[in-house]
Amino acid sequence: MGEVCMVIATRHMSEMLDHLGKRNVFGILIDALDYVQATRLTVMAAQERRPFGVTALAVHGLMAGKSDRVQRYRLNHLDLVVPDGQPVRWALNLCHRVGLRDRVYGPTLMLWLCRAAADLDLPIYLYGSTSAIVVELARNLQRKFPELRIAGAEPSQFRALTFQERGALIQRIRASGARLTFVGLGCPRQEVFVYESRHALEMPVISVGAAFDYHSGFMREPPRWVQRSGLQWAHRLIQEPRRLWKRYLLLNTGFLILLGCQLSGLWHPDPSDADAPVGDLLLG
Repeated sequence: MGEVCMVIATRHMSEMLDHLGKRNVFGILIDALDYVQATRLTVMAAQERRPFGVTALAVHGLMAGKSDRVQRYRLNHLDLVVPDGQPVRWALNLCHRVGLRDRVYGPTLMLWLCRAAADLDLPIYLYGSTSAIVVELARNLQRKFPELRIAGAEPSQFRALTFQERGALIQRIRASGARLTFVGLGCPRQEVFVYESRHALEMPVISVGAAFDYHSGFMREPPRWVQRSGLQWAHRLIQEPRRLWKRYLLLNTGFLILLGCQLSGLWHPDPSDADAPVGDLLLG
């Protein structure tokens, strides 16, 4: 049994209480937990063949949920919403004193889950990004985890899927024998996919942010000190300034203002103030 599963197996089930539950940040319910707990809960759902929606939420995803009532509903009805970004972890700690020592970073969570999937013989499916990236991602994961079974891998269509395409995609994933599906479609498209597909797939569906880009080798991860300091957004901005400058200028400023309002008690965001989606918008 591998390192991750050793950690999971040796911790008593009563320590599920270490998962401190969901906490309200800007009206989004975020889970206060660590890698061990997130991995254990997801793997349990895979072993039991249960639908289980997971997303790793950074500031961009948090602010998308804040500004869009339908997206807020989707996020608040997922099984796990983990604090991907350091600022999201800081907000959890400041607003709710949960004492999280680390974030649950999507690319790292993917490696934890792939290690557990390899140890427990749970095949995985990769869906998203471009053909070149998903091919290299599968190759690199297989190299890192030789026992990992990759049941299938296919790129995004970068548009809304038709009803027929949606059904065919769901059927391909189910027929592959996969027990976990990793999704890399970009925020907020990947959260829409997780929300709308998890019950049809009857397995954990996990959106993992930039993990496809990083683990495929198409994008370089920032140094650890940059990640710990919460400056990963600056690293991304340097890599793609024309595309990202407006996003980070507006989102980071808005995040700080909203955090101040919630901390001071001037604003009491209500997670139930959301609208259920009407029909499906399965994005690919």
